[in-house]
Amino acid sequence: MIRQQPIGVFDSGVGGLSVLREIRRELPGEELLYVADSAHAPYGDKPTETIEARSLAVAEFLIGQGAKAIVIACNTATGVAARVLRARHALPVVAMEPAVKPAAARTRSGRVGVLATRQTLASANFARLRARVAGQAEVLAQPCPGLVERIEQGDLDGPLTRALLEGYLAPLLERGVDTLVLGCTHYPHLRPLIERLAGPEVAVLDSGAGVARQVRRRLAEAGLLAPPGRVGGERFWTSGELAQVAPLVARLWPGAPSLAVLPEPIESGVSLLREGA
Repeated sequence: MIRQQPIGVFDSGVGGLSVLREIRRELPGEELLYVADSAHAPYGDKPTETIEARSLAVAEFLIGQGAKAIVIACNTATGVAARVLRARHALPVVAMEPAVKPAAARTRSGRVGVLATRQTLASANFARLRARVAGQAEVLAQPCPGLVERIEQGDLDGPLTRALLEGYLAPLLERGVDTLVLGCTHYPHLRPLIERLAGPEVAVLDSGAGVARQVRRRLAEAGLLAPPGRVGGERFWTSGELAQVAPLVARLWPGAPSLAVLPEPIESGVSLLREGA
């Protein structure tokens, strides 16, 4: 029965739906659980203790729902909590990594731009990634405060979102960047706008498909792939206000089943974690 159990995926909000979409393409027979921790988005401007507490509590919830593997569909949570989750749980934990390495291999100008949250860019994971490609390309990091909030509000192409992006892209394009890495899972939802603003000569990469392939590999190694011939479904939860989050989930995942609110114990448990109890 364990092969038929679901894969649990979480993010600070709706950003991880970009990763969930790639997992669904790669693994059409798997049951998928998704938690949008929208009441606490964005993680990128939160203290590390809060991010770790949220990640642990949401992962525990997903495991309680029968998850056979956990996917941290958030670059910020990966940098803060992936090691802790792997130390605490024996099941496969798959995390994010900005597509810096493939971008370094692709660039013609030798300059790669990375759009991400401040927490992601300040993480040890990102420092290691940068060092790994130091001989291949110059990696220019651009924090994007406010962008996740625009996406969580459903503004994927409005003037405020456009203005933010123009401001973040300008210094990268002025430096000759010809390859952009979307280092936050929210940002692929803005890909059409980013591609228009950056122009046809700039390649835009994200790591969603690579993560989906890694999920397949990890499940195959553990003998946990769903039996062939199945058609998987999805279940969704949020810690945010249903009236705000549900329309956005429906927009980003057409045909999505109804969204449920995370149960109260998870919120209480996180409060205790945050207080150090």
